[in-house]
Amino acid sequence: MIPGMGGKGMNPKKMKQMMKQMGISVDEISDVEQVIIRTPDKDIVFNDANVSIMNAQGVDTYQVVGTPEEVAREVEIPEDDVRLVTEQTGVSEEKAKEALKNANGDLAEAIMQLSS
Repeated sequence: MIPGMGGKGMNPKKMKQMMKQMGISVDEISDVEQVIIRTPDKDIVFNDANVSIMNAQGVDTYQVVGTPEEVAREVEIPEDDVRLVTEQTGVSEEKAKEALKNANGDLAEAIMQLSS
């Protein structure tokens, strides 16, 4: 328990002073337009983000507060893969690209789908 916190909370000015004494600083990043966290299969997008940086003992910690929106990531299909599928199956590049997307980029699966 932090001394002085009591059950009613602490004066923000007093809290800031205590944090400063402990070597902790907190700064807001102003005018943040968007924060994107990318994972292999999705993006987590914050369009209304408030971002704070807390520095404690030389380590920066970023805090993002806002409403997250998950957006599925599209599989990137290399042109060489599209060309290989068109050569193997005789379909158009558009159909080959669509088959590769449906197969999550798996060449063998895309070729098998188009060949059957």
